[in-house]
Amino acid sequence: MALDPALADRIAASVERGFADQVAHIQALVRFGSVRGAEHAIQDHVFRCLRDRGYAMERVRMDHAAIAAHPGGGRIAPDHSDAPIVVAFHRPRQETGRSLILQAHVDVVPPGPLDLWAHPPFDPVIRGDWLYGRGAADMKAGHAANLFALDALARIGLQPAATVTVQSVVEEESTGNGALMAHLHGYRADAVLIPEPEDEKLVRANTGVLWFTVEVRGTPVHVREMGAGANAIDAAYRVIGALRELEDLWNARKAGRRHFEGEAHPINLNVGRIEGGDWASSVPAWCRIACRIAIYPGVAAADAAREIEAAVADFARTDPFLAKTPPLVAFNGFFSEGYELDEGSEAEAVLATAHKRATGTHLRSFMSPSYLDTRVHALYDRVPALCYGPISENIHGFDERVSLASVKRITTAMALFVAEWCGTEPLARA
Repeated sequence: MALDPALADRIAASVERGFADQVAHIQALVRFGSVRGAEHAIQDHVFRCLRDRGYAMERVRMDHAAIAAHPGGGRIAPDHSDAPIVVAFHRPRQETGRSLILQAHVDVVPPGPLDLWAHPPFDPVIRGDWLYGRGAADMKAGHAANLFALDALARIGLQPAATVTVQSVVEEESTGNGALMAHLHGYRADAVLIPEPEDEKLVRANTGVLWFTVEVRGTPVHVREMGAGANAIDAAYRVIGALRELEDLWNARKAGRRHFEGEAHPINLNVGRIEGGDWASSVPAWCRIACRIAIYPGVAAADAAREIEAAVADFARTDPFLAKTPPLVAFNGFFSEGYELDEGSEAEAVLATAHKRATGTHLRSFMSPSYLDTRVHALYDRVPALCYGPISENIHGFDERVSLASVKRITTAMALFVAEWCGTEPLARA
């Protein structure tokens, strides 16, 4: 049933009344430097915030064996987070609406050199419409929106008339195993909404992602006899050249893929880290590069991994040094397939209506050439998985920032979506 216009106006006004508290909540989240492996404190904070609102609570630990057995499980390296997933449950007095999962991640990427930030990365400064800080956009603003969309209903004496599960996960930036672990634990709903910073658009298609390393061994000698050795760092650069050729090949395969063929470069290879050598005056005996590459929806991660291994091996056989000392390829993080969001679902229609009411514009969709946790729900739960969130700039870069006006708009849209998708009933008083 369509949402009553008078109720929609009351919900929008409630979001407005609570927005100062919402901004303060985002700032509190940003102050936690929740890089990979350091998310315990913020998850404790999230647990308390949800528990204090009266939700039933649960903490879920990573089950490495279960993750490893799943085809969508990311490779578990020593630096894999052991922080718990925090889950809250709203259960109605009478289940008359459709159930929903609201999900967000608390982990953030490293800030990089601090002197390149205008403000300290975990100091949530507001300048004009922009809230700055590492994770402010990706995705602590969306994390807060999940909570405050529900708060907006409670403020006017209403609650969802269906089960709503709020999931706060980790490992989104490195394996996707937090969302997968929630799936493996058994949480399900009729639809999922994840408010990543998507410029007030809906993600229609999303690439899969692989993380891998390539290690090259060289022959160390003193630099005065450099010609007698083999420089592992130089050899690694030659391997990168071969990987760039594979990247070009995969980009050429965009033909016929309707969400990708119009993009100039949908498949991106990133050499994100390089380390090697032991001494400036010694020809380096080793070099290791850490890479990330995207894959199209429908391409199995295992198949793409085999193609990467073959590309490196084929090139090595043509290289005078590498033919004798083949590089070693290992997969160490994301090992995920992409997805496409089917058009025409009722969940999307409800979100489109909510978005139009909140913003005055029609909901647009686009392809995101990145990893998103919605892949878990789209591929394995087979339910509408909606990724939609605020306008932002510089995510994963310096001076990351999110538009507060946009956060208010998308929170309003989310609250309207919850009210129509789940239905409403009078708030249960403790």
